[in-house]
Order: sequence, then C-alpha cells, then structure tokens
Amino acid sequence: MGIVKLNGYNLTIEDVINVACKGYEVCLTEEAKKKVIESRKIVDDIVENEKTVYGITTGFGKFSDVTISGEQCKTLQRNLIISHSCGAGEKFSTDIVRAIMLLRANALAKGFSGIRISTLETLIAMLNKGVHPCIPEKGSLGASGDLAPLSHMVLPMLGEGEAEFEGKILSGKEAMGKAGIETIDLVAKEGLALINGTQAMTAVGTIALHNAMNLVKLSDVIGALTLEALRGIRTAYDPRVHEVRPHAGQIQTAKNMLALVEGSTFVTNQGELRVQDAYTLRCIPQIHGASKDAINYVKERVETEINSATDNPIVFENGDVISGGNFHGQPMALSFDFLGIAVAELANISERRLERLVNFQLNDLPPFLVKNGGLNSGFMITQYAAAALVSENKVLAHPASVDSIPSSANQEDHVSMGTIAARKGLEISKNVRRVLATELMAACQAIDFRDGLKLGKGTEAAYNTLRKHVSFVEEDKVMYVELDKCDELLANGELLEAVEAKVKVEF
Repeated sequence: MGIVKLNGYNLTIEDVINVACKGYEVCLTEEAKKKVIESRKIVDDIVENEKTVYGITTGFGKFSDVTISGEQCKTLQRNLIISHSCGAGEKFSTDIVRAIMLLRANALAKGFSGIRISTLETLIAMLNKGVHPCIPEKGSLGASGDLAPLSHMVLPMLGEGEAEFEGKILSGKEAMGKAGIETIDLVAKEGLALINGTQAMTAVGTIALHNAMNLVKLSDVIGALTLEALRGIRTAYDPRVHEVRPHAGQIQTAKNMLALVEGSTFVTNQGELRVQDAYTLRCIPQIHGASKDAINYVKERVETEINSATDNPIVFENGDVISGGNFHGQPMALSFDFLGIAVAELANISERRLERLVNFQLNDLPPFLVKNGGLNSGFMITQYAAAALVSENKVLAHPASVDSIPSSANQEDHVSMGTIAARKGLEISKNVRRVLATELMAACQAIDFRDGLKLGKGTEAAYNTLRKHVSFVEEDKVMYVELDKCDELLANGELLEAVEAKVKVEF
C-alpha cells in the first residue's frame, strides 16, 4: 500500500485516484506541519486580542456584521457545522468521499487556513482508518464553496452525523470510537476552515476527469476496431493531413489510429474499396482530438485547483487576514461543464459508428450482426439503448454554470453551481462508457463475419481481451449480461492495459 505526502502544493490527479480508489494512506510533510502551526498562532492572537475578523470573531454570510465574543467562538464553529449540514439526495460513493477528504486536507496543509494541527490530523486519521462520512450529493451552490457537503464531512469529527466504517453505516460517534479516533471540539475559525472551499465539486470532477482521460483513449481503440470491421480507409489519418491543421489532439488521434491498425489487412487505402468513408470514421481525429484538447484544458484547471487555498478568510504569514472569494467555484464550474460536453461527444460519434455496424443499408454485413435474422434480433436494440444514453447526455450536457441564484439575504448574490456541473460530468462519463462498450461488442461481432483478414497490432489485443470474456453471439441471448462484461472491461482498465502492452495510446 502506498502513501501520499501532503504539503498543499504538488498533489497530482494520480495521487487523488490512488487515495480515493486504491486505498493509499496520507500524511503531512514536516514543512506543512510547521506552516499549519504558525497559521494557527495568528488566529489565536486575533481571538485573544478580540480583533474583528470575518469568520473568526464575527458571524457568517449576512451575519458578518455580528460580533462574536471569545467565549462564544466554540459555539459559533459548532453551530456553523450543524446548521449547514442540510444536504439532500443519495450519498456520495466512498471513492468520492475519500477524494473530498483528501482535497480538503491538502488545502489545509498549505497553512493559510488557521486550523489547529490536531484537527487536521483527525481528518487525516479518518481517511487512513477508513471512517468515511455520509455526504449527500445535493445541496451545494458552489459558492461559498461546498458548504453543505463539507459540513456533512465534518459531522463525525464532532461525534455527529453518520459515517461508513468497515462496510457498515454507523453514527458518527460510533464510527470514530470503533476506529479509535477521538472526536473533537472546534475552536475559532476551524469550522469555517473545514467547509469553506471547493473540495466536493473538485473531488467529483477529478474522478470524472480521470474517467474522461481513459475514455478518450478507449474511444480511439474502439473506433479503430470499427474502422476495421467496416473495412475503412486509413489514408484519412495520413500525418500530412493533420500537420496542416495542427491541433494537438487531432494530430495525436491520427497517430494513435495508425498505430492501432498497424499491420491490419482489414483496413483499406483510398480508392481501394471506396473513395471516402463517412464522417464518423474519416473524422475520428478531428472529433476525438477536439475532446482530447478540451479534456487537457480541464486537466490543467483541476491540477491548479487541487493545490489551491480555497477558503475564506485567508491567513497570511505576516498576520494579515484577508476576506476574499477563493471559495467561488466558477473556475471549476466552467471546466466541468466543458468536460461534460467534451465527453458526451465521444458517445455521440460512437453511437453513430454503432449504427453503421448494425444497419445493413450502410454496410455489407448481416442485418443487426446476427445469423438467422428475423428469428434473431441480434444487436438491434443495443443501438436503441445506446441512443437513449446519448440523448440523456444531451440533456445532462446543458451547462450548470450559466445559472445562478442569490443566497444569504443577497450577500452571496452570484454562485457557480460547480458541484452540479461536476456531478453531471461524472454521470455523462458513465453513460459514455456504456455506449463505447456497446460499440466494442458490436465491432468484434462484425469482425467475426469476415474471414481471411488480420487485425492490427493494437486492435488485435483489444479483440482478444474481449473474447476472453464475451463470445460471438450465435443466437439471441440476454444482452445486458454481455454488455455488462464489456462495460467492466472498460471500467477496470483491463482492455486498455492489454492494448497498451502492444501499442502506447497517447492522450
């Protein structure tokens, strides 16, 4: 089991996935500990000298003009958490909860939040020992950060709320007790330091981004299989075509396609069987490539955000405490809306390639890729199901970030809806994976109707991996079972790993 060291500055997307999905543990660097301790001293001085500073000795939001005495600071912080814990809907999955906890800990490790080191280490102990707070998916406006979700994250630290521990949902107090972690009483600034940030949206979005980075590579692999199944034209991927329109994603996709079908006798040259392919084959570099470029843009934004201080106020080394707006989720909201649109396009083109595989009017294959058509329906309704997912994605791809609604008596009069954008992006990625899984199964079925031809270097590895789990459909069977197997091959990385053992599919 690995360990990720937190200092607030160099967390990677791979680190997030390792902690969230693979159970890696985390710890603070010694330098981070020093910064956290020094930051706390500044907050203690503010309380001791009864200075008026937002969120430390004042109320919150519209109550920022209400002064809080030193004796009331503990009550203020506890009240903040319990009153803000008003999320709704289904609970976030464990991997997302772990990502939320990790990202909040990393932001606090920067030393600009004024939290006690003991409180931060309690959060890290929960992560390492598997105490996962129950956090509802809905209820965040995405500015002042993810207040409701992060408040639910904090509840078990106080012995409140619920948490999952060793596979069971327990009261927060019981979960902490069974894990051997002491509950805490928050002191000045700590409640605000724990919840005023973008970590819920960024956690969801980081996992959606990781999915997208894999899906865009899988799209190249599966698109190449369909190209072979339809005896498509490789000439359209000639690097000279793409060098004169030098978008990075387009160039890389064309390169991937040629590498994947290297050595194939399925694919043809321009004029050999036909002069042109339909756009869904011929324009794979332009379409997949545009999504690659968009996803790369989002990746840069996420890498910045997961290493940012996003709370308010921010405590600086010289003692200045400045109330600003780093909690506002707009940079992430726009990014995750863009991510959803970019990933949805991968399903749009995949479903149209699927149609070209199953529609005998568009190819020279048996109708719906099955023998004894009429008695058997074959892949007919797989295209229906894929089309339904594609249409659902079109609804989900509507930007969340174009909406705003005032809150806190109009003090917080523009919000990002970034958490909604991230959740939509994640749901879109799941739908896209299923559409790609359907195309994969259909492409391999079509390939088996052609004799005497050889697959490419990369596509052969993909085909062989699928055939270890899913056999040729001789006659109608319960299709969702087979499609679930294909979906799992994409989700668990087995298919892409097998391909990349032969051909590196570049992102």
